[in-house]
Amino acid sequence: MDRDQLKAHLRFAADLGVAGTSRDPVWRTRAVSPGPTHGSAPTNDILSNAATDIPSDVGADLRVRPAAFFTDPAAALVAVRTEIGDCTRCKLHTLGRRQIVFGVGNPDADLMFIGEAPGADEDLQGIPFVGRAGQLLTKIVEAIGLQRGDVYIANVIKCRPPGNRNPEQDEVETCEPFLFQQIDIIKPKVVVALGNFAARALLRTLDPISRLRGRVYELRGAKLIPTFHPAYLLRNPSSKREVWEDMKVVRKILAGT
Repeated sequence: MDRDQLKAHLRFAADLGVAGTSRDPVWRTRAVSPGPTHGSAPTNDILSNAATDIPSDVGADLRVRPAAFFTDPAAALVAVRTEIGDCTRCKLHTLGRRQIVFGVGNPDADLMFIGEAPGADEDLQGIPFVGRAGQLLTKIVEAIGLQRGDVYIANVIKCRPPGNRNPEQDEVETCEPFLFQQIDIIKPKVVVALGNFAARALLRTLDPISRLRGRVYELRGAKLIPTFHPAYLLRNPSSKREVWEDMKVVRKILAGT
């Protein structure tokens, strides 16, 4: 980085409210997460390391928690949303998306839900999980004694793929750094990965959700619990029992039991 680029970078940081920098190595390192939580089924070697095994070409910024430039997580989230802007980083901005669907909820939430990508209703309103699947997600949240406003909800990618197709790898690699920033800012105790795609993306695995659910993993300082997507439950209501079992685990972790 030359002198002019460095000056521009520092000016941008100042605009975001950064008051200074630190040479303390603690900001540049991240302890490796421990294995599965006590009482959960053991993971295999691939899965137990998946949440911390971030490819080198993704960037070192994804391996560290952000420095405490913001004392207010709400302000930090606003800064991330501002950084995204009217994003043109991947091809989805040319494929019919209406707007960025960033995330919604309590910036101090202990519980965070992560889905796959916005759908048609979400693309229209700019809010994740507002359609039929979102209504069911709200009921799931309420079933464990919380309100939707108590949690934070986001997706792996922020733009609707055409025809609601699965996100493609280049789209995920472009967008997931913003999701990781959201997680690091909110610092939830529990992250629930909703459905095949979110669980696979976060755990760096190709295993189906049917094999991944029922266990507790580590992700960026939080407990990660994969479960079925609410849209899947609308098509397969018999699977609500498994989701309820997963939510009971979530409730126990949040209660510290």
